[in-house]
Amino acid sequence: MSQTDSFIDEVTEEVRRDRLYAFLKKYGWIGILAVVVLVGGAAWSEYAKAKARTEAEATGDAITAALAAEDPAGRAAALNEITAAGDARIVVAMLRAGELHAAGDVKGALAALAPFTTDAMLDPVYRDLAVLKSAMLGAGETPPEERMSQLAGIAGPGAPYRLLAEEQIAAAQVEMGDTEAAVAGYRAISQDEEASNALRRRALQMIVALGADPEAG
Repeated sequence: MSQTDSFIDEVTEEVRRDRLYAFLKKYGWIGILAVVVLVGGAAWSEYAKAKARTEAEATGDAITAALAAEDPAGRAAALNEITAAGDARIVVAMLRAGELHAAGDVKGALAALAPFTTDAMLDPVYRDLAVLKSAMLGAGETPPEERMSQLAGIAGPGAPYRLLAEEQIAAAQVEMGDTEAAVAGYRAISQDEEASNALRRRALQMIVALGADPEAG
């Protein structure tokens, strides 16, 4: 390589270095900011996870303590004092509804579940469960026609509690004296491939109890 070529290379390298320094001087703060954002984001994520874990543990401890009360009314009152967020608030409400029902306060149990049965923003797993639990706890308080209307909305194909809703619909039909429809409903459940063994047994037992032949159809 000639001295001229070497000189040109040195000048070119110097120009590149000057351009790099000028670029870093002008835009280097962006890289620093990006690093700060990444580090800060990771730190915030870990903090949020730790906070959520702490809150979940505190809620779990509060629920355990509430359920340690001696009687259903006491447990319901203790559960009512728990301030929970997210999915935990639904769990607490459903536990409280069960304790209120056990204490004989059916209206209170239904009132505890009511906000969740009509919440369109709620995950169907929770909303449908609230509807199902309301229908079950409301037997004897809510007219069977009304319960059937509520359950029809969660008994469609693909619904998470379809078969359990169908079972409750059949129970409401029995209450109304529509034995034929109830037997047909129980028979459909007993033959459904998605039904659990326990649910099939219950359906067959109800068919027999209603005086029908479980093998028919």
